[in-house]
Amino acid sequence: MMDAQTLDRRVREIVAKVVKRDVAEIRPDQELVADLNMESMHALELLCDIEDELGIEFPDEAINDVSTVGEIQAIARGRLSSAA
Repeated sequence: MMDAQTLDRRVREIVAKVVKRDVAEIRPDQELVADLNMESMHALELLCDIEDELGIEFPDEAINDVSTVGEIQAIARGRLSSAA
């Protein structure tokens, strides 16, 4: 099982890939829309990529409920720990 630090890093890497930025620029406090200029289609792509790469499933409402990188990380950690 992946530890929280590794999971958080993987989420940041996936966010960086979707928004075409260096992973070093991605921080948990960043707003997906305001800071990273992410559109709804990017957010959907992001959640799908995280689900595929990490083998977890986000709740359907997550697309509307998350606004920061850190919130995505928190949901991913919660889903991973509940799947264990």
